[in-house]
Amino acid sequence: MRLVATLCLGFIAGQAAADPAVIENVEAVQSGATWRFDVTLRHGDTGAHYVDAFRVLDTDGNVLGTRVLLHSHENEQPFTRSLMGVALPEGTDVVQVESRDTTTGWSGNLQDVQLTPDG
Repeated sequence: MRLVATLCLGFIAGQAAADPAVIENVEAVQSGATWRFDVTLRHGDTGAHYVDAFRVLDTDGNVLGTRVLLHSHENEQPFTRSLMGVALPEGTDVVQVESRDTTTGWSGNLQDVQLTPDG
């Protein structure tokens, strides 16, 4: 009976850890003809299960840029990473950011980012 309880608790804990990353903040800064996106993420990173990328998309779902993350940020939550040199189609005033983790893949949770061009 004790073994069954331990396995059930392990399964429940695994389900909680499998939640997609939360995008806590996105700052978009124009630099000449391109943009830098500073993305703050929070996730229950544990060893091999971690946030391994985020991407910027236009509102039609076209990928404009992807930042791959090569390791867990288990001891650094939340954490911020940047994606630089993103060229946007002329007239773009909103983009979307999505996260990916090593277990569940792309989250499907898109965060809209309103852009304010320089000038």
